[in-house]
Amino acid sequence: MKDAFGTPQSLLVLGGTSEIGLATARRMITRGVRTVWLAGRPSPALTAAADSLRALGTDVRTVPFDALDTESHPERLGKIFTEGAIDIVLLAFGVLGDQAHDEADPVAAVRVAQTNYTGAVSAGLVCAGALQAQGHGSLVVLSSVAGERARRTDFIYGSSKAGLDVFAQGLGDAMYGTGVHVMVVRPGLVGRGAVRPGAAGRGSGRYGGGRFGSGLPSVTPEAVATAIELGLRRRSETVWVPGSLRMVMAAVRHVPRALFRLLPL
Repeated sequence: MKDAFGTPQSLLVLGGTSEIGLATARRMITRGVRTVWLAGRPSPALTAAADSLRALGTDVRTVPFDALDTESHPERLGKIFTEGAIDIVLLAFGVLGDQAHDEADPVAAVRVAQTNYTGAVSAGLVCAGALQAQGHGSLVVLSSVAGERARRTDFIYGSSKAGLDVFAQGLGDAMYGTGVHVMVVRPGLVGRGAVRPGAAGRGSGRYGGGRFGSGLPSVTPEAVATAIELGLRRRSETVWVPGSLRMVMAAVRHVPRALFRLLPL
């Protein structure tokens, strides 16, 4: 529950080993968050992530969570909210996959889509409903610039993020006026493998999970975390990281398709 000054006190990270998720947790801890939930597949990495946050003096709890096991989401995620109010939910899981391999292996391609989209839809709806029931809270959805336009080199991943982005926007409209704030975050090229398997499965990512091209500015997980915090304080609905990507992608969307195929993206 928020304190008397409206400062968030609790954070749930879906994708407990995500570098962006952990960077956001560290930043929010310095801003007063006292309880952090890390949801992910039980692993040494999840344990290490929890220990690293406990060293900052906060209460950290872990919960088993698998993005692909959607039937377990209502019970496992719902139980977290019975332990106390959650002020912020960060949906940070996802897999990049391997475009060349996945094109030849439809089962692998479907796994990417199910993790990044189906799993996120399930977890997003469960958490949004719980936030609405408690009467307040923010749901932050980590999307990607990759969803802005299909590219030959990662259209399987990009299509899953495009679907997630549209879902999150619609969910935000559905939650409008309920006390629940939904914010979509679209990172550009992110260094250090920003989206790790976490709760989702194999694969690490760039740009919120992908490689959009050397011509775009790169950002760190810490920069994304800073943008998330600012967006929460402003109650933004969409956050681009860096902010200049908004104009860049507005131009990219209008490049003729024949020309776009030739660009080194």
